[in-house]
Amino acid sequence: MNLDWDFILESLPLYGDAMWLTVKLAFWAILFSTVLGLLFSIILYYKVRGLRMVIHAYVELSRNTPLLVQLFFLYYGLPKVGLRLSEVTCAIVGLTFLGGSYMTEAFRSGIEAVSRTQLESGLSIGLSKFQLARYVIFPQAFAISIPSLGANVIFLLKETSIVGAIALMDLMNVAKDLIGMHYKTAESLSLLVLSYLVLVLPLSLVLTWLERKVRYAEFGD
Repeated sequence: MNLDWDFILESLPLYGDAMWLTVKLAFWAILFSTVLGLLFSIILYYKVRGLRMVIHAYVELSRNTPLLVQLFFLYYGLPKVGLRLSEVTCAIVGLTFLGGSYMTEAFRSGIEAVSRTQLESGLSIGLSKFQLARYVIFPQAFAISIPSLGANVIFLLKETSIVGAIALMDLMNVAKDLIGMHYKTAESLSLLVLSYLVLVLPLSLVLTWLERKVRYAEFGD
């Protein structure tokens, strides 16, 4: 397969801009999703009356509807009721809405994995509920949740490929436009794959390293 290297070099700035947009969207979506997931998992763990059912409904709605539908609702539906959001805001809100449910389940499973014996032991030596949460529950829950959290981070980064549906020039949209205008399918798709590889592979390696370090610390190795 012969590639047009001149075309590839000319297209690199477009992919660079699209990669920066992808990183920006993913960063804010991951940050907000993590905060949302941690907050909601705490509410579920402590069984806050009145909020549990709302959070359960949110998790089911978020996880059982496609991101594309959620983005269309934000971008095309909300203006019908007088609320207009920018494309970037819609993308971040949509990704956060999706990611928050997955982060909630990841944190919840980690918190619930802490054995009842440790909780009873903490209370028996006089720890308050706040101290028990800070020194016993959350450190272990975070360590247990690392694999799920890492998978969700990578998932959200890759899901940014959907935001082109609301007129954002992400990596996927750039590749589609270049193919449509120049018919350079092999070159455009090669740059697309390379761009996602540059973004995802280092992150995956860092998360794998972090998971290994946490696991070793847990078992005292």
